[in-house]
Amino acid sequence: MLGAVLYGPRDVRFEERDVPRIIKPTDAIIRISATCVCGSDLWPYRGIQPIAQPTPMGHEYCGIVEEVGSAVKSVKPGQFVIGSFFASDNTCPNCEIGYQSSCQHAEFVGTAQASVLRVPLADGTLVATPAVPSDDLIPSLLTLSDVMGTGWFAADAANVKPGTTVVVVGDGAVGLLGVLSAKQMGAGRIIAMSRHPSRQKLARDFGATDIVTERGDEGVARIKELTSGIGADSVLECVGTQESMMQAISTSRKGGYVSYVGVPHGVELNGEQLFFAHVHLHGGPAPVRRYLPELIKLVWNRKINPGKVFDLTLPLDQVAEGYRAMDDRRAIKTLLRPSGTLEVHDEHMAERRTP
Repeated sequence: MLGAVLYGPRDVRFEERDVPRIIKPTDAIIRISATCVCGSDLWPYRGIQPIAQPTPMGHEYCGIVEEVGSAVKSVKPGQFVIGSFFASDNTCPNCEIGYQSSCQHAEFVGTAQASVLRVPLADGTLVATPAVPSDDLIPSLLTLSDVMGTGWFAADAANVKPGTTVVVVGDGAVGLLGVLSAKQMGAGRIIAMSRHPSRQKLARDFGATDIVTERGDEGVARIKELTSGIGADSVLECVGTQESMMQAISTSRKGGYVSYVGVPHGVELNGEQLFFAHVHLHGGPAPVRRYLPELIKLVWNRKINPGKVFDLTLPLDQVAEGYRAMDDRRAIKTLLRPSGTLEVHDEHMAERRTP
């Protein structure tokens, strides 16, 4: 089969890969209905996170089960399923308290930008939808595999409650869906930090009440001004840089909560500064599996539409353009459909074509 392989900085190729097969009795094979490019994929794509060899890409997925191993009981062929980017048994002590991304037997699912995917630990990783969904629901269901689940974890870890004031640092897909999550959890005020008009508009659509364009110390000062010098109850750090982390901690009120879900690169915290900040810090790889049943219900019942975060849709064989568009910030998030002929939708270029 054909799939995406990263060879080095800005060198993504769509080429022959081995067809996945059942290796262990706990495996499942799914036919991908949709996959996408994640913001975290851009770290190795840009060479910031080096790779040692050509690496298959993709960790967000949904699709139809084609085959299951002999030990799999919770899903069966023909079902539409969604799974986390970390496979988990969902039974170990870490899973039992809701941290499936730190499962004692966790395996990273990292080959999803292809037409077929092997998912290990299928019983603990995959969740089936009530039926095969209509095509218009697939983008939103796909987000649950990572980006919406991560945004939801960011809001949950930051203790977002009804009526609270929330700041979201980062206007990428995770940050925008952090806004949507905070809104769904009842936040009274949601301040999105963004400099990009298209992202600001989507943040507003998702529930942001205020937009702050400043960054760094100026951004902190603006948040303090908006909150009468107090700071926010909850701050969602959705980038992973030193600047974004310090901005998040500094905009929190004393006793406030800061979540961090952006994969950290070069982040170092000063112990004394953190000591006197008096904030709760919680984050890490999102335990997406914990939230899948709840989020599937919200999407299935059309209570939320996180699929709006995809502003570029391409056939899978144009995956390299999907990476380029996100790298150039021409797209917030690229949806990839492994079909023969697909209408391409790009809000920014406003053109339609078939591959």
